[in-house]
Amino acid sequence: MPIFEHNATFPFSRQTVWNWHSRPGAVRRIMPDWEGIRPVQVGGITDGAVTEFRMSIGIVPQRWVAKHHSYIEGEQFCDDSIKGPFARWNHVHKFVDGGEQEMTIEDKIDWKLPFHFFSRIGAPIMVMPRVRTMFKHRTRRILADLTRQQVFKDVPRRRILISGSTGLIGTQLGAFLETDGHDVHRLLRTSTKLHADQNPDNIVRWNDQTGEILEGSLEGFDVVIHLAGAGIGDKRWSKKRKNLIAQSRSIPTENLSKALAALESPPGVFMCASAVGFYDNRGDEELDETSSIGDGFLAKICKQWEDATIPASSAGIRTILMRTGIVTTAAGGMLKQILPIAKMGALGPIGGGKQWQSWISLDDQIYAIHHLMNQEDAEGVYNLTAPNPVTQKEFAKTLGKVLRRPAFAPAPGFVMKILFGEMGKSLILDGQKVHPKRLLESGYRFEHETLESALRDALGRFKSSTRSS
Repeated sequence: MPIFEHNATFPFSRQTVWNWHSRPGAVRRIMPDWEGIRPVQVGGITDGAVTEFRMSIGIVPQRWVAKHHSYIEGEQFCDDSIKGPFARWNHVHKFVDGGEQEMTIEDKIDWKLPFHFFSRIGAPIMVMPRVRTMFKHRTRRILADLTRQQVFKDVPRRRILISGSTGLIGTQLGAFLETDGHDVHRLLRTSTKLHADQNPDNIVRWNDQTGEILEGSLEGFDVVIHLAGAGIGDKRWSKKRKNLIAQSRSIPTENLSKALAALESPPGVFMCASAVGFYDNRGDEELDETSSIGDGFLAKICKQWEDATIPASSAGIRTILMRTGIVTTAAGGMLKQILPIAKMGALGPIGGGKQWQSWISLDDQIYAIHHLMNQEDAEGVYNLTAPNPVTQKEFAKTLGKVLRRPAFAPAPGFVMKILFGEMGKSLILDGQKVHPKRLLESGYRFEHETLESALRDALGRFKSSTRSS
């Protein structure tokens, strides 16, 4: 039967790497975004635990169920596919000591396709390239996560509450903090459902429009991270939609801010999302946290959003406002929407392509939040954008390079206005050249400083090798 082996060495102790794998959130962190894998049951890594995923092979949806066995604390866990696209898939994960601060994960997979004949002729084309890429991603993600977490390893673990915890950023942020040993809870609206890999016991439910707590309590949290808000780019901006965008931000933020300020034991840190839309369309102007507010709809929304945190900051809670740019991930947002066009080679300059796009990788978004949370003197406004913004034309060209597709087909600006109205103008034709001045001054170092690096990581189009074999 075919055997796949992969060794990855890490500059950490075996116990550190084992702890990361054994905690909630690890499965979410190692899943590659571009594969579209969705966990529907996550049972841990001990004997008898079952993990189930939904995924697609080509256009065919698949259900993959794995059962764990042969567990040895601190040394090994194994999983055997009991339902899925393979006739056999037995995966052994071994954790082996190296030097004093070095260890190796030795992965060995014994596998077979449904028809054994195809295991030999199909493996080099259909299976192995995909598996190798997934393991390269896994190695890079574990190394990056642990490197960031070890910076603050001596800081006490915290009890953290996250709103917007099932969204694009919140889902990965919660998983990252869980692998770091924090006690993560999720602030949910009445209609919000958790993902299968999120703890249903660690929740607080509330009415975000009134501030009423319906289940659980806001007392006892060290950090509250507020990310919730209706999607800005999901639908055309009708009057009703614009009201929803506004009310889903300023009203819940003010309610939460007032509630935290009134607690007997308020959190030490309150972190609230905002956006670079605060600056509005500014052409080639260099923008940092000291730059003035713009004039458009998004600028007004962001100002109201940020002002809604004043009750918390006035009560002495260390309050951080995070003006985020375009988050690059295949799991959602702008990149996911334009990928089908880009893969056809039909993405090029839009409306001339000179408008600036201030972006940030999803990992850097998470790592920056973690960094600011742990910096005791971090307070006020921070731009969460990479240090190298690009024009829309350059964004399209770089994406085409990563995908190995042409990127020169222009799209006139008036077409965007016809198709998307005011939303198209604000999100596609307008732009901001934003610099993360305060974030860099705080000592943060980016995982992905260039757009090409971020896109290769987000799409699994790796160029350089990692420390594995």
